[in-house]
Amino acid sequence: MAAPETDLTVAVTGPTGTFGNGLVPLLQADDRVTRIVGIARRPFDPAERGWTKMEYRRGDVRDPAALEEAFAGADVVVHLAFLITGNASRQTTRAINVDGTLNVFRAAASAGARRFVYASSVAAYGWHPDNPEPIPEDWPVRPAARLFYAQEKAELEQLLGAESATTPGLALYLLRPSIVLGPNAVGAKDVLPGPLAPLGRRLFGRPRRLPVTIPVVAPGLRLQVVHEEDVGRALQLCVVAAGPPGAYNIAGDGVLTVADVAREFGALPIPVPAAPAELAARAVARLPFLPPAAEWVEAASRPVIMDTAKAKQQLGWRPRYTGWEALRATLA
Repeated sequence: MAAPETDLTVAVTGPTGTFGNGLVPLLQADDRVTRIVGIARRPFDPAERGWTKMEYRRGDVRDPAALEEAFAGADVVVHLAFLITGNASRQTTRAINVDGTLNVFRAAASAGARRFVYASSVAAYGWHPDNPEPIPEDWPVRPAARLFYAQEKAELEQLLGAESATTPGLALYLLRPSIVLGPNAVGAKDVLPGPLAPLGRRLFGRPRRLPVTIPVVAPGLRLQVVHEEDVGRALQLCVVAAGPPGAYNIAGDGVLTVADVAREFGALPIPVPAAPAELAARAVARLPFLPPAAEWVEAASRPVIMDTAKAKQQLGWRPRYTGWEALRATLA
């Protein structure tokens, strides 16, 4: 395997999100990276964040010309921009997530980039009854039954694979993180619509321990989590080509349960079997006319526990935080 490259120019879409906050400080401190281009719709000052290597470019993933201009001279393009929740219509969400991702890949190819690093998700595997446990990277990604986020992640991996097959000069790296936690983690804070969005940010944007111990029913549902910094390190290793192209599962060591999470919030968990909760989640997920936020119930219908051996062996990645520690860092 060739040695990791140096003197790199790296273009990053969505640099100020959760994944960007995990990655960009590592690129800033990495002597192999000399220049970073940050592409976002909303203006920001990289210097205020200490990102002195970064140049801001205003751009939209729906604008191929702006992307090609921003990617000029880039050796690596890291695509992190993606709508998870919010108030956008399904058409707008797809235009940004699916069409926009393909625009970014094609613009990276046109600009002569050598590597394309895409942040996919554990959700790309879907919640299917025949999924193995733990699930390896060579298991096929398949769209979920209902959740649009998981459907788009699976579809995009398949589309990017097809694009990559006809673009041999652009190596494709796919990261599949589990639930991402940490001080900058976002997601649930944008669930509530329109004028209620500020309330959602107050309720969910900064998790807190409960002031008193409250009993809560805690189904034995299992999940993996990963700290945002560990996702950033995995992205960084792809940027510098520390391992071969391909897909990599990324998760902190250990598997948590809903009871574990409740306990960390200061609640008193009352354990109940997982099966009834999974059955109920599958039933709710099949209901017609679910709002986008409610579609996430499908994620509770069946656990997806990933095998992370490939990332450790081929990328040299090691999580610094266990799942427990990632949860505690978020609450802290």
